[in-house]
Amino acid sequence: MSRHLLLGLLMGITGPALPTSAQENPYDTTVDLRMGVRVFRAECGRCHGRDAKGNDETGAPDLTTGSFSAASTPAKLFEVVRDGIPGTTMIGIGWAPDETIWQVVTYIDSLNLNPDDVDLPGSADQGQELYNGKGNCSSCHMVGGNGGRLGPDLSTVGNRRDPDELKLDLMEPNETVLPRWWTMRITRADGSVAEGLRMNEDTFTLRIMDEDENLWHFSKSQIRSSERIKTSTMPSASETLTATEVDDLVAYLFSLRKES
Repeated sequence: MSRHLLLGLLMGITGPALPTSAQENPYDTTVDLRMGVRVFRAECGRCHGRDAKGNDETGAPDLTTGSFSAASTPAKLFEVVRDGIPGTTMIGIGWAPDETIWQVVTYIDSLNLNPDDVDLPGSADQGQELYNGKGNCSSCHMVGGNGGRLGPDLSTVGNRRDPDELKLDLMEPNETVLPRWWTMRITRADGSVAEGLRMNEDTFTLRIMDEDENLWHFSKSQIRSSERIKTSTMPSASETLTATEVDDLVAYLFSLRKES
């Protein structure tokens, strides 16, 4: 997928008509969304970025703005994703089965959810109190420049994660852990151990950040061993929060969006 996707959406360029039965997206469950994310990142993220926010170097547009005025239906968005834009560098993924294309559509649609248009069971105000209090989220995550650096910045997390994804993140944090958030366990030559977030690694060196946010640099030739730990450092919310509190926290996190 390339920089001309948004142009195609705005101009209303489409391919062959879809069957009447396929005018609405039949693949819009949480599982479909997760599959759509994976395909998007593999096939579209090279131009549009893994977070779909566009790329100045390639000219690929930000797909999180919701500015799809000529593709207001799922069917039209399906056609653009499938067929691309003839005569441009925007190529579709017509090789993929319809189910996969619909799953990508589900993901793109999820980027433009508005908290005001979503009826959530939780309270964002209560969730904010939990975030800063019982949930202890601010010790690792940053919002608006305040908080820790041991986890992803959540200042605009509502733009890139829908409520179902946010709940899954809270309840099953090991479901998807990007390499940026792997930890490393380093055993020094004297047998002592250091552990922290994997900040950088190349053929000869390692750099980690420990739980106190101190940076440590190691030469691989001077350590005994190193181990990558690919699970999340975040505990499941089910260990500390009630179901109602989880809903409140989801509502708060979904309210965190960039200003339009």
